[in-house]
Amino acid sequence: MPQPLTPPAGAASATVCVFDAYGTLFDVAAAARNLAAQPGKESFARIWPRLSEIWRAKQLQYTWLRAAAGVHADFWTVTAQALDYAIEAVGPDAAPEREALLALYRRLDAYPEAPAALRALRAAGLRTAILSNGTPDMLADAVESAGMADLLDATLSVESVGVFKPAPAAYALVERHFGVPAGQVLFLSSNGWDAAGAAGYGFRAAWVNRAGDPVERLPWRPAAILRDLSGVPALAGVA
Repeated sequence: MPQPLTPPAGAASATVCVFDAYGTLFDVAAAARNLAAQPGKESFARIWPRLSEIWRAKQLQYTWLRAAAGVHADFWTVTAQALDYAIEAVGPDAAPEREALLALYRRLDAYPEAPAALRALRAAGLRTAILSNGTPDMLADAVESAGMADLLDATLSVESVGVFKPAPAAYALVERHFGVPAGQVLFLSSNGWDAAGAAGYGFRAAWVNRAGDPVERLPWRPAAILRDLSGVPALAGVA
């Protein structure tokens, strides 16, 4: 069981728990996987794992490159452009599924342990939020589809600052919204680079390492590593 994070000397306990959305609360592979499971999609079923992997990789790469170049486009645009790349990479069997894949991405499956983790945090009096690269509309659709609206105090999108994570301006949205210092924020992400960026910003960052990947070689490291979200209440010291 994960150990509660010990606050730095002189710091208060975490009062806000903030989650990345895509890959952390919501399964980004669900769009392609669910489409492949539909009747008549046998050809697509053979290629969906590779398409999904390329789609996600390009989606992230485009956010980093756009942030570095100072050429912002919203996350829905980036998601569609990454899908177009993935479709061309895997071949013609994927091309007819473009619109269906984009529609399914708006209502991704939540990870099964996510609602219980959020409920436990809120029952203990902690505030909960999403901080995501996703657009407000994308996030609203995902939260509604997953039935999580009453489990979150806020859904924060980087669109309000026009730059993707891990830019400091993106993480600063949490402090601005909740009026708390960074040291009172427990931040959770399934992206190792995001957890590292949040730690560098000053959050108490935890990496939800679902795939068992190595720790990123970056200047900052998360304070804790979890296998999934079921350990979050214990990490926050409320279970």
